[in-house]
Amino acid sequence: MTPQELLQRYAQREIHFSGENLAGACLSYADLIGIDLSRADLRHANLALAYLNRANLSKATLDHATLSGINLSQATLTGASLNDADLHGAILTGADLRSAALTLADLLDANLSDADLRNTDLSGANLTGACLRGANLREENRRYTANLRGATLRKADLRGANLTGADLARVDLREADLSEATLRSATLSGADLSGANLRGAFLTDADLSQAYLRSADLTNAKLERAILSEADLQNAVLRSAILPDAQMTRAELREAILAFAQLSRADLSRANLQGADLQHAQLTDAYLARASLINANLSDANLVRAELSSADLAGAILKGATLPDGSEGS
Repeated sequence: MTPQELLQRYAQREIHFSGENLAGACLSYADLIGIDLSRADLRHANLALAYLNRANLSKATLDHATLSGINLSQATLTGASLNDADLHGAILTGADLRSAALTLADLLDANLSDADLRNTDLSGANLTGACLRGANLREENRRYTANLRGATLRKADLRGANLTGADLARVDLREADLSEATLRSATLSGADLSGANLRGAFLTDADLSQAYLRSADLTNAKLERAILSEADLQNAVLRSAILPDAQMTRAELREAILAFAQLSRADLSRANLQGADLQHAQLTDAYLARASLINANLSDANLVRAELSSADLAGAILKGATLPDGSEGS
């Protein structure tokens, strides 16, 4: 089928073109709202700035297609193949992309707010500056897991996104906005979250081992049982963060702000907390063996039953703190 024939038939109110071969077709700027192109072959096609709102592209092949600026809001793209496609600035708000393949796709500044991305393969994709606010990338019964390994999400808007169980290992999330996002049981090992906004984020049971979180804002974040072993949290803000039972062995926490943080039973063995602000922190039963607390501020902190016998407290401020034996620091 030629592009001209498709446009003529669509103009006559025909919308069903399932399975058609349109490889290499030029349909830029075309108005094809609501069209059915399920299972169609659109490899290397040019659909730049086209209107495909509410279109059906389920199981369509769009590998290497030019889709920059396309409007695919509320479109169905389940099982579609968009590998190495150019989606720069594309509008995919509310789109259904479950089980779609977007490996190495360029989604620079794309709008994916409220999109369904469960089981979507975004490995190696460029999502720099993309908006994923309210997007659904959660894992369900270990069947639907978004794959974002090696993806670039620098400065991406992920406010309120559901990333439960998502694979974000080694992903570039520098300066990304993940405030109020749900990352329960997500894999973020080795991810770069430097300067990221994680205020109020849900990170319960998340794996952040060896992650880079320098200067990240984790105010009020929920990190129960989170794994932060060898994570770099230098200058990070963890004010009022919830961290009971967190694993933070050998974590880098120099100059970090942990005032009012809940760290009961947290494992901070060999952690570097030099110059950290731990005022009013709850450290009941915390394990701080061989931890460095040089010049840390522990004023009014609760250290009841905490393991401090081998910690380095040189220059630490303990005024008003409740010490492991129940006595008050001075």
